[in-house]
Amino acid sequence: MGRLSQLIMVLVTISIVSTVELKAKESIENSVEKNSWGSKLKASPFGLGLDLQTKYIWRGMEMMTQKSSPVLFPSVNYSWEGLFVYAMGGYAVNGEYAEVDLGVSYTWKGFTLGFNDYYYPTVDSNKDNYFGGENTGHWLEVTLTYAPEKIPVWITASNFFYGPDKYVDENGNEKQAYSTYMEIGAYYDFLDNNRVSVAVGTAFNKSCYNGYEKNFSVCNIEGKYTYNVKVKDDWTLPLSVSYIYNPVYDKSFVNFTANIAF
Repeated sequence: MGRLSQLIMVLVTISIVSTVELKAKESIENSVEKNSWGSKLKASPFGLGLDLQTKYIWRGMEMMTQKSSPVLFPSVNYSWEGLFVYAMGGYAVNGEYAEVDLGVSYTWKGFTLGFNDYYYPTVDSNKDNYFGGENTGHWLEVTLTYAPEKIPVWITASNFFYGPDKYVDENGNEKQAYSTYMEIGAYYDFLDNNRVSVAVGTAFNKSCYNGYEKNFSVCNIEGKYTYNVKVKDDWTLPLSVSYIYNPVYDKSFVNFTANIAF
């Protein structure tokens, strides 16, 4: 009877331990927050942004040559592993400029391959058709960037392969320009991710970057300093000032940019 009692006690103990472990597991599972679809709550892969530029300069080009004003760029993005998808708008504070951009890219071992759709509607959007229409406002672009992780340089090449990127040749024929841009840059980092960078951009054919007048041109020389304002322990506000010189048009600019990201 002594051995039987011991065996019963062991079985009872095992049963109690198993019950306690099961209830503990159920308690942990029940304590995990879930969304309205019943899925476990996790960090969102989406992000928001709002950039401000005192003057809209892009790849050395002055995007608002008349009635210039600061421009706001609201954006939303999705990132997963090396995939990045975004939608961004560009709107002048004086209402004289509008832009809508969509893009997708994938990064692998320092290489980033991307596709962008830049849409430039008229200021009076009632006269525009986003889909269809006699004249498209979409400029489609493919880009390739190499930015090695351990070397502070980058090189970017891009090409517009569709849209109103056209010029008239010497025979009076309208041709697709396939405007091609290449940029080489380098940077130096300081504490708190503050950074100074320089970049040189060139156009390799008659293109939108040189008024469709030259086969090769240096169109963008830029020096930039970025300072990160620490707002909270896990959030900073990057502020930057750039000096930009465009040799094609012999123009220079000093531009302030604030990048707000959530």
